[in-house]
Amino acid sequence: MGLAAQATASVSTRSQYLNGRKVSVTEPKAKVCHYTQVPGETYGDQAPGVVMRWVIDEEHDGAPVYALRVLEVAPGGHTPDHTHPFEHENFVLEGQGRVQINGVWHDVGPGDVIFVPPNAQHTYVNAGQTPFKFLCGIPVARLRPGT
Repeated sequence: MGLAAQATASVSTRSQYLNGRKVSVTEPKAKVCHYTQVPGETYGDQAPGVVMRWVIDEEHDGAPVYALRVLEVAPGGHTPDHTHPFEHENFVLEGQGRVQINGVWHDVGPGDVIFVPPNAQHTYVNAGQTPFKFLCGIPVARLRPGT
């Protein structure tokens, strides 16, 4: 099976109970693909210049605990300044950026690791002339508080 076929292979679902409610859970399935084979999402004026790819998630891959995203922020782009009740684990792949966590700005670049605790106000900004690209790990939707 080629990489494109592996990236789009269907997965089976089953039901289980979580906190007393029935939820549909996708069975975990191995996946190998290039991240660019995963469609990117854009968010318009809310996050200008940002493309986010959910490269591993529970809906498509059956990931039971963590979802992994690749965020690409174009020069001049930024994510919204926001909070939510779950953490982010980030690893910067390329480019230069700035991340604000609870009002404190940090310059970041390739190889840097960022941990954004739950409920921390945060935003990411491209501070360079090339794309700012980073990995972002978060809990899967069914484990994220408030979702």
